[in-house]
Amino acid sequence: MRVGAIPVFLVDSFAEQPLAGNPAAVCVLDKSADPAWMQSVAAELNQAATAFISPAEASYGLRWFTPTSELTLCGHGTLAAAQVLWERGEPSDSIAFETAWGSLTANREGDRVGLVFPSIPPRQIDPPDELGEVLGGTTPVWVGRNDLDVFVELSSEADVRALQPDLDRMGQLDARGVAVTAVSSDPTRSFVSRYFAPRIGIPEDNATGSAHCALGPFWGERLGLTRLIGVQLSARGGVVEVRLDQPGEAYMIGRAITMVHGTLRTGSQGFPR
Repeated sequence: MRVGAIPVFLVDSFAEQPLAGNPAAVCVLDKSADPAWMQSVAAELNQAATAFISPAEASYGLRWFTPTSELTLCGHGTLAAAQVLWERGEPSDSIAFETAWGSLTANREGDRVGLVFPSIPPRQIDPPDELGEVLGGTTPVWVGRNDLDVFVELSSEADVRALQPDLDRMGQLDARGVAVTAVSSDPTRSFVSRYFAPRIGIPEDNATGSAHCALGPFWGERLGLTRLIGVQLSARGGVVEVRLDQPGEAYMIGRAITMVHGTLRTGSQGFPR
């Protein structure tokens, strides 16, 4: 077996400074790869998301994997992928990606990246019977869900910060993850959130773009705003600007900072035989 080398990057997404935001690994492939191999690489790299870019006819193919499963939608992995392509010389200021969700677009926004993502606001639901115990006894103000996640509004930012959920029980809920949120106590910000996804191998995520496809429109309606700033209260922190100028669209803007560039040593032509 000949040894190949695939360019691999580690990018801090939705980061206001280095060593903040949500790290994503990005692998640049010269052809499509077996999903089982991509899953193994994602487990090896052990990031909340590993993005795999491959050539496509008029755009790029893009797939995302956590250490345990494939994602259908991932904001911070898409932001990181676009940043890597521009750093590698991609001339266009607008990049189209073909993904499991459909076509997604990334745009240059000065020194930041804008993502044309779907608006997928949560609909109100009756809280699952076990939700109170999952939330460690915290009482929700409102509970909803979309096709991906459960969303829980709490009464204050302090409650979001203090939350200590039962991750084992949370991983048994029939949802990708759980986002908890409240209006921000900082008048320069719109809302805060935390996101937990133990079911897919992410106990607590650092900055979750896809969750803001719901949080943006949810708080936009509540606050009467079309431009919002969301802060994810993880250990590393993350900042996501959401614009709701177009129907059905959540346009998310964030900063990406490439921290590591190296090579992934693999089998022949970068793939196992």
